[in-house]
Amino acid sequence: MPKIVDHDARRAELARAMWRVVYRDGVGAATVRSIAAEAGWSPSALRHYFATQTELLVFAMEHVQAEAAERITTGDRTGSPREVAQRILEQLLPLDRQRVREAEVWLLLAARTRTDPAARARTTEADEGIRRAVEFAVVLLTGEPAADPEAV
Repeated sequence: MPKIVDHDARRAELARAMWRVVYRDGVGAATVRSIAAEAGWSPSALRHYFATQTELLVFAMEHVQAEAAERITTGDRTGSPREVAQRILEQLLPLDRQRVREAEVWLLLAARTRTDPAARARTTEADEGIRRAVEFAVVLLTGEPAADPEAV
């Protein structure tokens, strides 16, 4: 009987390995070889799931976006509108080790946008998410409705 492989789980495993390398050693250390070693895989096995480093970075940015969205949407909403807006906006800033590393990976991916359509699409999508978070904070602070209520 053929072995059934959960490819989504394997891709997630590789993304977690990449983030462990990035958090521990910095973005510059996140090579195919180091990520494969961290995951206990061969570099060729990693390339089966991510043909290029950009593909791996894009997948990692999806993880970053999900984490940031989770922090923003489930964050503490108690206090004044100013306090809530400040907590939301702080999630977009590199104020701790995790967010510094996220920003580093983001900048590495953003540097590839001029030559790589996949990187460009991911950064455009992430920029839109940041814009929505900022717009929500502005709505909290001003009390004025958003220009596009669906965007917040």
